[in-house]
Amino acid sequence: MSSTPEPGEFVTRLTEDEITALYAAGRPRKWERGATICTEGDVSDWVLVLTSGRVKVSSHTEGGSEVVLAVRGPGALLGEFAAIDGLPRSATVTALEPVEGVTIRDFSGYLHDHGRVAVMLMQMVTGKLRDADRKRIEYGAFDTTGRVATRLLELAERYGEMSNGAVRVALPLSQDELAGWTGASREAVSKALRSLRDRGLIETGRRRVIVHDMEGLRKRAR
Repeated sequence: MSSTPEPGEFVTRLTEDEITALYAAGRPRKWERGATICTEGDVSDWVLVLTSGRVKVSSHTEGGSEVVLAVRGPGALLGEFAAIDGLPRSATVTALEPVEGVTIRDFSGYLHDHGRVAVMLMQMVTGKLRDADRKRIEYGAFDTTGRVATRLLELAERYGEMSNGAVRVALPLSQDELAGWTGASREAVSKALRSLRDRGLIETGRRRVIVHDMEGLRKRAR
């Protein structure tokens, strides 16, 4: 379980002084794997900065099926929308593994005192909206195998570790969760994984994926 902030995440964009002030404004928290950190529709005013572990951000359709919106790791900022606009939580955050973080209640006050961070946060929010648009395009333009390949490529690039010439990813997602992340059924995801295995691109096991051909997976993702 990594505690090194992921490149590009919120904490990596802060100065040491800004990080010190942020953590001083909050308190440390821990959650076990499977714990619900916050729930869609709840009204609360705190944000969470992850310091270790990974979480999934998800929402539910009217029919009750889960849609996974993102997987986030160390350094990520979660819950900023509700903390800023005061509206109910727009998604549920669940621990995919043991998670540690710092919760900050007066996040608006922190932003008021650190104007540079407020501007940077606006840029990050814009990036999230662009990413959401990109995923909507994927759903319409790619088949299920292409979407699965795209998500596995993302996980390999963010969390993969080199091992004997391959990239090993300790995958914290079940096939049901991967289906929710790709907008497909579990059966379709299972078929897509089998197709990628048959091509020799990946190897799968219990909550892990080994990518044997990153370039081949990248081409299939396109």
